[in-house]
Amino acid sequence: MSEAGIWGVILGLALLSALIRISFLVLVRNAAIPPRIRTALGFVPVTVLPALVAPMIVLAPRSDQIAEPHRMLAAVAALAAGMATRSMVVTVAAGVAAFVLFRWLGL
Repeated sequence: MSEAGIWGVILGLALLSALIRISFLVLVRNAAIPPRIRTALGFVPVTVLPALVAPMIVLAPRSDQIAEPHRMLAAVAALAAGMATRSMVVTVAAGVAAFVLFRWLGL
């Protein structure tokens, strides 16, 4: 596939993704969302972040190891920061800082 074709596919999928999200917002705009559903939707960000990050922690890229030590240590640091502060921003910042530090130290 040519480079133009690849960009066409990327842009097409981005447009399709945007249309799906917009259509949901338009269709549900005037609908009453039950309190239980509204509560459940509040937990979506908290569940999506670990689902995105967990494979990057457990599966080491270009390695025969299951996990690299600096990734596991950074995950533990992020978990500790998250439990201590209950802040998503602090959790992510602590995890990134620990990852960079432990990798720089060669762990």
